[in-house]
Amino acid sequence: MKARLAVAGLSHGARPPGPDAGGEPEPASARVAQARSRARERGDAQLQALRPLGLAFIAVVVILSFRTTPGPGLHGAGLGVTLVLAVYAAAVAAAISVRWVRRGQAAQAAASILIGGSGVALAVLQPQGFVVLAPSLGVWFAAVRLPPVPAAVTSGAITAALASAIMISTAPHAAENALGGVLLYVLLTVIGQFLRRGRESQDRTELLMAQLQDAREAEAAAAALAERTRIAGELHDVLAHSLSALAIQLQGARKLAGREQVSDGLRATIERSADLAKAGLTDARQAVGALRGERLPTLDQLAALVEDFRRDTGSAATLRVDGTSRPLPAEASLALFRGAQEALTNITRYAAGATTAVTVSYQAGRTVLTVEDHLPGAGASPATEPQAGLLADAGGGHGLTAMRERTQRLGGAARAGPTADGWLVELEVPA
Repeated sequence: MKARLAVAGLSHGARPPGPDAGGEPEPASARVAQARSRARERGDAQLQALRPLGLAFIAVVVILSFRTTPGPGLHGAGLGVTLVLAVYAAAVAAAISVRWVRRGQAAQAAASILIGGSGVALAVLQPQGFVVLAPSLGVWFAAVRLPPVPAAVTSGAITAALASAIMISTAPHAAENALGGVLLYVLLTVIGQFLRRGRESQDRTELLMAQLQDAREAEAAAAALAERTRIAGELHDVLAHSLSALAIQLQGARKLAGREQVSDGLRATIERSADLAKAGLTDARQAVGALRGERLPTLDQLAALVEDFRRDTGSAATLRVDGTSRPLPAEASLALFRGAQEALTNITRYAAGATTAVTVSYQAGRTVLTVEDHLPGAGASPATEPQAGLLADAGGGHGLTAMRERTQRLGGAARAGPTADGWLVELEVPA
């Protein structure tokens, strides 16, 4: 019975490793939190299993009290015995209660002292009985649930009180009985502390293993980030040099085309190529930033994007959110933001002055983003809509094809087409 009591007490009495008193606790990872949760669950389960044994211990003390003079009663010394037994039973019931144990070491120390004190009072009232039995449970609880110093103080106080009660009694061999009680309680304290440290060491080992796994994962992530940073540096040097040189050459070609007589188609091609080079350089820088672990844009930044579009173009633009906003996975949020960014860029290039409406709709099972422009007096059709050619072309990762590929990887879809007076782009990702 005592061994099982020790196992139950360790998980509640042992203080888990953590910051010093007064310090701010560090956020625990999911693995560390699970290790601590498993330790608490083991202690709770073992404490629940001890309830029948605690009740049995109370029953033994009560039965022995009835077999001793004076026995429990409602008058005189018997009334005192009855009251002491009631206090003892209540203290033991609290000591094996999960709620009481979770109140902390002070509550556990109080329960141990109350058990030991009522046991000593019973020894005073019934000096002819088995006086060392009742207080021993208080000594044991203190030994297995409290740190060394509080355990030694509590057990020492109970032991000294019992030895004094035996010495002042009229029972035969009082000195021998007092010495035997002291030796028994010292042995219980040493064994209880030994078992408590063993259980505390087991819990700490499991916690340290979880922290070690976290540290290994963090080290691997740091190594991966360092490698990505190295690759990002190489890509930046190569792409920035080549695309910058290409942009300079195209700028020269644009000026040359302006001085010479060239066709409008060639001039438009040069303009488009210059824009693609500039956009490619921007995308390359964003890709390098992603490799370096920089934060990518999300749908939360859509309002700022629309505001920038309205300020830069001077066109009317609105943002509306339908449904209850909810967090999206990073890839889905990035896909919708990039789609809106591309659609607004196309409006700037090919539908200047159009009224633009951006809508985010949170629906059951999906999130839909629509960007629709309205150009007064425009008779849009697939053949005449200026954005049609662009959106059908995925050159350099731009256009509808790039949007569609990005959303399809997420299980969504991308659509674009003319409306009565403009153009509509719609992106859908699963919730």
